[in-house]
Amino acid sequence: MNAGLKLAKFIKPYWRWVLIAPVLMTLEVAMDLMQPRMVERIVDEGIARLDLNLVLQTGLLMFGLAVIGALGGMSNGIFAELTVQTFGADLRETLFRKVQTFSFGNLDELETGQLITRLTNDVTQVQEALLMILRILVRAPLLLIGSLIMAIITSPQLAFLPLVLMPIELAAVVWIVNKATPLFTIVQEKLDALNQVMQENLAGVRVVKAFVRARHENERFGTANTNLTDQSVRAMRTVAIMPAFMMLTMNLGIVAVLWFGGMRVTAGEMQMGQIIAFINYLMTTLFSLMMVSQLVIQLARAEASAKRIQEVLESQPKVQNQPNALTDFKSQGRIAFENVTFNYNGADGDPVLKGVSFVAEPGQTVALLGTTGAGKSSLVHLIPRFYDVTSGCVTIDGRDVRDFDLATLRREIGIALQETVLFSGSIRDNIRYGRPDAPDEEVTAAAQAAQAHEFILSMSDGYDTVLGQRGVNLSGGQKQRIAIARALLLKPSILILDDSTSAVDVETETKIQTALETIMKNRTSFVIAQRISTVLNADKILVLDDGQIAAEGTHRELLANSPIYREIYDSQLGNGVNHD
Repeated sequence: MNAGLKLAKFIKPYWRWVLIAPVLMTLEVAMDLMQPRMVERIVDEGIARLDLNLVLQTGLLMFGLAVIGALGGMSNGIFAELTVQTFGADLRETLFRKVQTFSFGNLDELETGQLITRLTNDVTQVQEALLMILRILVRAPLLLIGSLIMAIITSPQLAFLPLVLMPIELAAVVWIVNKATPLFTIVQEKLDALNQVMQENLAGVRVVKAFVRARHENERFGTANTNLTDQSVRAMRTVAIMPAFMMLTMNLGIVAVLWFGGMRVTAGEMQMGQIIAFINYLMTTLFSLMMVSQLVIQLARAEASAKRIQEVLESQPKVQNQPNALTDFKSQGRIAFENVTFNYNGADGDPVLKGVSFVAEPGQTVALLGTTGAGKSSLVHLIPRFYDVTSGCVTIDGRDVRDFDLATLRREIGIALQETVLFSGSIRDNIRYGRPDAPDEEVTAAAQAAQAHEFILSMSDGYDTVLGQRGVNLSGGQKQRIAIARALLLKPSILILDDSTSAVDVETETKIQTALETIMKNRTSFVIAQRISTVLNADKILVLDDGQIAAEGTHRELLANSPIYREIYDSQLGNGVNHD
């Protein structure tokens, strides 16, 4: 229960409701415990003596007690729900905010499907457990103790029966909880897998249809769904033993009361009303044990979810601000990589970048070329500290990037990532995502520079056109141009374009490059490209091969000195033409 107890801090702001709810439940339990005594009075005094007035008076009293108990129960439910719902809202918000602090490394480890499950289903499991605590954890022990005391008071001769039956039920509860707890942990893991398949399929539905792989995806989902179903059935089958065993025990107890009590009634040692009241108290005692068992099982299930939630809350961002991080900073744009080695798994495995060293002077455009997997994207991701270097350092204006406050550092950098991500909302809002208060004139200027203005105006609502999920109503090239406009609107001192014109035609790309030459004058740019035509005018071209800089220089220098670059050039633009 350690993980569950750690989440108790989220209940603290609502401690008044948490205290009021048990008091109201105590009122309901007290009224419930009075009912069997009233029944005993009606049977043994009213009916036995044919005293209709006593029967009516006692009946009205029972009704009044029932109303008071119902009001207490309903009020308890209201305060319990208020606590549970606000607790859940706070927990989800805290989890979401925590995820926002994660670096790319954390998100690589905690996959999207897992995080969705933890923010939704796992929180729901904990909420349900808390609701049961506020209702059953108070009600069940009070009923158990109260009904046991009332049973002894009602008939001391039969008091041995609940004392015999209760240990049997408790042993069953302990056994079932020990069996069920690990099973529910696996259920949540299977739910992770199901969400992962669903998330991948929905995100890649166009690829699925293009390659006619619907049957394959149905089989993947079916497998994950079956695994979840089988594991859920296995867990619930174990839990289902409990109610059946409890009912068996309860019925055996009733038979025993009727047997032993009937003999005493026959002998004149007890009255029929006592038997009826004792049976009610016995059933309440055993039923309260059943409620306790259900609570314990729910707590076991919630503990599994609480551990998964706590794992997210306790995860530390792999990239964090240093103490006294620099917050007042305006970059001049000088970027230096000094013997940088980087591995996604820390010091383990084969490095993605190996001993990379180069300098980008202020205002220079640095182009990165290389085969897929050469380390181009990994290299530019180190500049805004999406990841930290394994060894060596990356500096801006002579200061290690790790010395800067993350938000301050990233405000100096505009980036259009390799995978274009747009959000639901208007085109205007997507362009000014990094500067929500940017005036419309600057939004238009950024769109014009990215060659997006014309196609935006051709749309029904222009800049106010609402995009579908992930920009579904735009082409790949249009998405990329909006992403470039979004980066340009920041007016960054450092611009990173990570293969962000791959879906744009050559003519549009040329226009974007021309506009960038003006906009990014005196600003440092990094351009990753597959087309060599994109980088011909770059001040410096880095050719990466297997995580190392295989060649460095201008277009002319590399044509003269680099066989790798010359091979790339010839394959795309050479066509037998003289290199000069």
